[in-house]
Order: sequence, then C-alpha cells, then structure tokens
Amino acid sequence: MKEIYLDNAATTKVDEKVVKAMLSYFGEKYGNASSSHGVGKIARDAIEKARAEIAKSINAKPEEIFFTSGGTESNNWAIKELFFVNMNSGKKHIITTKIEHPSITEVCEMLKHLGAKTTYLYVDKEGFIDLKQLEKSIEKDTLLVSIIHGNNEIGTIQNLEEIGKITRKHGIYLHADACQSYCKTKIDVEKQNIDLLTLNSHKIHGPKGVGALFIRKGVKIAPFINGGGHERGMRSGTENVAGIVGFAEAVKISNEKDVKKIAELRDYTIKKLLEIPRTRLNGSIGNKRLCNNVNVSFRDVEGEALGQHLEGYGIYVSTGSACASHTLKKSHVLKAISLNDLEINSSIRVSISKFTTKTDIDYFIDVLKKIVEKLRKMSPFS
Repeated sequence: MKEIYLDNAATTKVDEKVVKAMLSYFGEKYGNASSSHGVGKIARDAIEKARAEIAKSINAKPEEIFFTSGGTESNNWAIKELFFVNMNSGKKHIITTKIEHPSITEVCEMLKHLGAKTTYLYVDKEGFIDLKQLEKSIEKDTLLVSIIHGNNEIGTIQNLEEIGKITRKHGIYLHADACQSYCKTKIDVEKQNIDLLTLNSHKIHGPKGVGALFIRKGVKIAPFINGGGHERGMRSGTENVAGIVGFAEAVKISNEKDVKKIAELRDYTIKKLLEIPRTRLNGSIGNKRLCNNVNVSFRDVEGEALGQHLEGYGIYVSTGSACASHTLKKSHVLKAISLNDLEINSSIRVSISKFTTKTDIDYFIDVLKKIVEKLRKMSPFS
C-alpha cells in the first residue's frame, strides 16, 4: 500500500545528506568533544563548525548558540532560568500568548508557585496577537515577552520585528519559539531584537534529540544543567556530536527554493480542500502562514475518525499537536481563534515537506473527499 506522510509539523524524514554527514561521528570520529587529545579535538572542531553554521543562519555570534536536546528543553531553559536568576530583582511578570506550545504554558503555570505572574495575550481569528494589547500589558515588573513565531497547529507567523521594537523600547527580554518557523522564514536576531531563540533539528529534516538556544550576549540567565562545564558551563552533559553535526547539515542544505516549492504545494492543497463543501481554513493565508502548514475543519465530520480512515489508506495527518495528542484535550489553539467544540473536533492538520509531491496531494484529496462524504452520511448532525 502506498504511504503518504503529511504530518511534517510533528517530525520530518531525515535527509540522506544529513545522515551521510552524521555517520562518521558514530564510527571513526567517535571521540568525546571534551577530551584534550586529537580524537577529542576532531569532535570539538565539528561542534564548533556546526555552532558557527547555525549562528550564521540567524545573524548571531557562535558564542551565543548553546546546544540542547531539542525545542522543549530550550523553551524550559529560556523561561525558567531567566526567571530564577532575576527573582530578586522584582521582575516576575511574563507576557505570552494563548496559543503557545505546552513547553511554554506549563512552565509559566509552574512558576506561579514561585511568585511569577503571567499575562496571556488574546489572538484574533487568524491567530495574530494585538500589538496594542501587548504594549498595554507591559508593567513595571515585566521581565519577559515569550512569543511562538510560527504556530505549530495553525501556521500563523507573528511579526517578530514589530514585537521586538516594543520589547526593546521598554527594556524587556524577548524570547521566540522558532521550532516550526526556523529555516522556513527569515529570522534575524539583530533586526528583530530577539534576546532568546528556541531552535530544533527534527522539524527541518535533521535528527531528533538535538536543538539549540540562542542567548544574546549580556542576557542575565542561569545555567540549565550543572555538572562538567560543557557548553561553556551553561548546559553540562557530553555533547551529542553526531546529532549536532546533523542539525547543522540540515540548516546548511535548507534553501529558499524548497520553501517556495512547499508554499506553492500548500496553497494548492488549501485550494483543493476548500472545494469540499462546508470546509473552513483555520489560521492565516499567504506569506503570513508557515509554508508547510494547512489546518482545516470539516463540518459534520469527526476529526479523529477522519484521521483513522485516512490511515487505512496509508495517509498520515494529525488531528492536533503531536506533543499534546495523548492528553485527549481539545486544542487550546483552535479554541483561542474562536472555534467552537464541534469545529475543533472536526479539524485536521496537514503538514507537507520538500519530499511531498503534487501526486501525493492529489491522491490524498481524492481519498479524503470519499471519506468526508461517507462520514457525513453517518453523522447525526448532517
């Protein structure tokens, strides 16, 4: 049976070029990067080369890039350790949004027990924050604004440049979760006044288990893991050399040509989906939406049932964020953009990659139309 993977916002296939770049670091170049001998130096040099590649991609300095195990760790580090080290300054207010990843919202809720207070910005029906509300929410004790750059469920891309102007004017730190947007849209930490930036590898055809946190020089933040002094004393633990090399290779081979191709296929997918009666698009359109993201609701169709039927045909989509699918909770993101419970339950996320073809999409649409028609005939709401 033909298999079509359309859940690339959850994870992506590792590019063969990335696998090739990693292989020697499992074998002949297996040294510990902290060892002082020649074998260790080979590993250290590979890490520093990777650090420079990733720094260049966001207009940062290599010494501002710290490798982590992925986006969730980087988000935890950015919020927790910034808060902990600034507790005695009286700055205990965090501003974020109602559509953040759980690795932001759950940390903010946890910090409430330590005296933090959090303001959750509302979003409009396309998922954008109101810049006026952001500025009005800033108080004397505001420490940080944390914003998801490209939303993992609905693809909405926030205007970091305008947000950065506001935070810089008020002397507040800006953190952005760019796990979904990295290498899909332009990020410039200088132009956008970003102080902390979360990145990861497995959303861009790199390996799982590796990510990075950009920490602007001068930001007052504590180490995340104490121990042997790795990552300049900020994140101890033997480095994942092969993973870091693969991460940098994935960044190196990403390009605007692929992004353009993916965006064109996204728009084609949206056009075909909206030809199905009683279907709505969730999120923004055009260049204000992640190039690979499509989220739609089908009236009188249960999303989970739709996903299961599609899987029977070898087609894999998501009915929510992969990081939260096991909780069985309704999507807080779709709720924030004013969808009702029936609309939320009838939603699926289709996310494509550079390996997705128009033939794949045509097959998916053809199968989907038949399943939607079948499920609507069975629905008590039809």
